[in-house]
Amino acid sequence: SPLPQGSLLYLDALGAAFPRALARRGTAVLHWTPGCPRAPAGWPLPSLYCTPAAAGALPSRAAALRVQLLFALQQRALHVLEAGLAAELHDALVALRTEWPQLAQELALGRLSPQPGLPEGVRDQLQALLTPDAARAAELRAECARGFEGIVSRLWPQLEVVVVRTAHGTEQLYCDSLRQADCQGLPFYCPFYQAAGALLGVNLCPAEPVPRFLLCPDWAFCEFLPCLSYMEPQTVLLDELWEGREYGLVVTAQPGEYRCHTGEVLKVTGFHKQCPMVEPVRRESQTLSVRGESIPEEQFFQSLCRTLRTWPGARLIDYVCVESSLLGDSSGPCAPHYEVFMELQGLRDLSEGQRYKLDQCLQEDFPIYKSFRFKGSIGPLRLHLVRPGTFTQLREALGSPMPMPRVLREEQLLQLIQGSVLS
Repeated sequence: SPLPQGSLLYLDALGAAFPRALARRGTAVLHWTPGCPRAPAGWPLPSLYCTPAAAGALPSRAAALRVQLLFALQQRALHVLEAGLAAELHDALVALRTEWPQLAQELALGRLSPQPGLPEGVRDQLQALLTPDAARAAELRAECARGFEGIVSRLWPQLEVVVVRTAHGTEQLYCDSLRQADCQGLPFYCPFYQAAGALLGVNLCPAEPVPRFLLCPDWAFCEFLPCLSYMEPQTVLLDELWEGREYGLVVTAQPGEYRCHTGEVLKVTGFHKQCPMVEPVRRESQTLSVRGESIPEEQFFQSLCRTLRTWPGARLIDYVCVESSLLGDSSGPCAPHYEVFMELQGLRDLSEGQRYKLDQCLQEDFPIYKSFRFKGSIGPLRLHLVRPGTFTQLREALGSPMPMPRVLREEQLLQLIQGSVLS
């Protein structure tokens, strides 16, 4: 079975790179699993974890991450901080920034405050696992009062590594933000590659800055569609892959999931013995296209980052795009276009010239987009700033733990983010 094999390979790689990482109760988990507790990455060694499983299964994402954070704060001698998604670690540390006085009080008293999404019976069950710790609460107050740069290393001085189970694609946005501030100086390790609900690969090299995954041949049946093929594409198998080439992933993993086209594109970066090592490149479902121009997720993000460098003092917290077809009549009588919703730190508003800069960068980076813009077939991009916390609410509204979508396809999610627009 892939799950025990993957977890054992993960534990072996983790222990080899970070010898104290397998200490008893030395790992805390931040991962929302609504409705049912799910096994953490190192589940064959349950004694690793100081976080009760019931905390992750709460109906509210915000409540689950906050309770898990409280149990992590109770354990000073952490060696590993594990999150299911980079966004979950990001949002838990945002809660620390805003709620540390209340968290410190709960640590001191050994009590859980009532909160939305935390049923009374579960609160009593979890509270029984807390013990009053006035010294730890005082340490939390003192460190938070000093500021939040490098706060993770200061709160857990024995921490060796941050484990994020899924951290590829634009999830790297959250990892980069954490590395620059809260998790300054700590290595990140992304151990697993999953697609279509199946575990497909494992990262055996925790020390490498860019995760590469060994595709294990007996975990699922994988086929690969060569990208940029000039002939009718035919799938190839694991032993027919070429280093340096990109392939679309087709998976048969479970009964009822026959030849599932995952929409994931992988790049073969090398081989471990005869098994390919791959790097996830992009999600085809997150491609922007209103006239067939097809702007990939990662290349749009590069244009966005180039634009940000022209806005002094601005730091990107999060973003999402919408194609105007989803907007309906609210977009007005205009040509098809993109609308981009962003949360920024360091800037309260943008001039029209600054807003137009993103459209200009896209035209410079994508000639076909420039051609459509010149002909008037695609209208100018519209950029909106949203209030802080909007994307945390959006992730809650998604209803399940999944990587952040960069192109919204659902009207309900669009209405949520439209209601948070500042300018």
